[in-house]
Amino acid sequence: MTEKHSPITGIIKALGLVFGDIGTSPIYTVTVVFLLLKPTHDNVIGVLSLIVWTLVTLVTVQYAWLAMSLSRRGEGGDIVLREIFLSLAGSKKRLLFIAILPIISVSLLIGDGVITPAISILSAVEGSRLIPGLKNLPDLSVVFIAGIIAIILFSFQRKGTEKVAGAFGPIMAVWFTSLATVGILSVLEAPEVLKAFNPYYGINFLSDNGFIGFIALGEIILCATGGEALYADMGHLGGKPIRQAWSGVFIALVLNYLGQGAFLLRYPEAKTILFEMVFHYAEILYIPFLLLSITATVIASQAMISAMFSIVYQGINTRLMPMFKVDYTSIERRSQIYLSSVNWFLLISVLFIMFEFKQSSNLAAAYGLAVTGTMSITGIMMALIFYLKKKPLLSAISVLVTCIAVAYFTATLYKIPHGGYWSLIIASIPLAMIILYTKGQKRLYKMMEFMPLEEFLHKYRRVYATNAKVNGTALFLLKDVKEVPFYITQTMFYHGVLYEDNIFVSVIKRDDPFGITGFFRPDLADGLRVFEIQTGYMEVVDVEEILREAGIEERTVFYGLEDIITGNPLWKAFYFIKRNTPPLINFYKFPPKKLHGVFTKVEM
Repeated sequence: MTEKHSPITGIIKALGLVFGDIGTSPIYTVTVVFLLLKPTHDNVIGVLSLIVWTLVTLVTVQYAWLAMSLSRRGEGGDIVLREIFLSLAGSKKRLLFIAILPIISVSLLIGDGVITPAISILSAVEGSRLIPGLKNLPDLSVVFIAGIIAIILFSFQRKGTEKVAGAFGPIMAVWFTSLATVGILSVLEAPEVLKAFNPYYGINFLSDNGFIGFIALGEIILCATGGEALYADMGHLGGKPIRQAWSGVFIALVLNYLGQGAFLLRYPEAKTILFEMVFHYAEILYIPFLLLSITATVIASQAMISAMFSIVYQGINTRLMPMFKVDYTSIERRSQIYLSSVNWFLLISVLFIMFEFKQSSNLAAAYGLAVTGTMSITGIMMALIFYLKKKPLLSAISVLVTCIAVAYFTATLYKIPHGGYWSLIIASIPLAMIILYTKGQKRLYKMMEFMPLEEFLHKYRRVYATNAKVNGTALFLLKDVKEVPFYITQTMFYHGVLYEDNIFVSVIKRDDPFGITGFFRPDLADGLRVFEIQTGYMEVVDVEEILREAGIEERTVFYGLEDIITGNPLWKAFYFIKRNTPPLINFYKFPPKKLHGVFTKVEM
């Protein structure tokens, strides 16, 4: 029975975890588009056609098909694309500058991850103004209610995405059913909207409206926001249930958008179109629908938060980001995680954006810039990867969807002076941190005093043969055995701390996400062994357990710490990041009583 029900369970969880953002786009997309345009027959049919084909090209083709086919053992996201690209590019140095693009994309996605909860929750709470007696609800009250909802949502994140998805999935199933039902009722009264399936009407809309039509693309793209979560959230649930759920979600969204268009044709004075349509067809159910919509927007925020956790976790494991504290919330899926620092950064940013913009229509004028930038970069990376994989057809299709994404991105550039600069400002924070951290680590590595292995062994053999030794085994953590860090020579040669059995332990990240192996290399000298652990870049490594399996019982574990001295403000900022995030040793689960950190002063 379990196997029979597991696909449905996966689909329900995907609805709760992945599709909240794109699933709540009908609340505001058509409404904000027709703040720019007159709701004429041609405009309505043209906009609906563009919405339908945007969902087909940028979500179904780009993410559900192409991007998700490039996952690595179930993991998705732009950092995974970067790892795949680097492994394929090999010695092609001229291509390596492309590797910076996913870092920009990740930063843009984080900027977008702030606006998504803000616009989703605000727009749903604004729907309460259709309730008799609440018509004149002040903006400040709306913002206050939305802020309380956001605080509750972010406070629940530590419970884990699996529990959240399990609770939210059935609610989203009801939400999509409601969207489809009300959409069908409206389409039946104006079936001419079905012409929107013909892309001719979308192209004709753009040619007839010229610059205004082009600017309208900046609002039409809001129908696809959240599409990137299909790929970024793969690690939480796997690809298959996400694809299966999308087929149903796509139908529900298209039916609802067509229904909104049909309603607008009959009632061109409508403002908050989705809510007025529901009020028209089912006034008695309006308040339950409003509560459902608020819940759905909370779930929309959840989809983006989960994606943020996945992205930052990948950044940590690929050494692009500092070692933020990570809590693992599921024993079944290693990639279900909670990062408190990311969680609270997002909450503070969301509350600030809500109070800054106050209305969802104001926020819509700033929304879309980051997500279209992310879609464009993802498309470029996919086209290059398929080219390097010698799959010209898939590469050509990737180029086509990239051109569409770039057209939308160009259309959203006009949003920069209207508040779009905030998403760029927010995105610049993780981008600056990634660049500073990676450059700082490279600089620090160059400044460290490493001793070549041959020179070290020459000194070690003489000291080991003549000096008194401490009983037992000592471990020394290092990156590469060929270059011995200063803290080891300092401990053994200057401080005279030498054990009977000394083991160099190195942890090496592989290109693939999962799998762990530990083994001894050939001995370097009497009393000096090498133990190497190779691990996938998404693994949670319990080094102590691996050492026990290899029969190693250490008395102490030495590791290096840097005391950075610098007058350079950039390197001071780098040192501040390093000092305020856990050292790498914290991720290896050694007993604290055995750990000995050896400081090395480094001038940068």
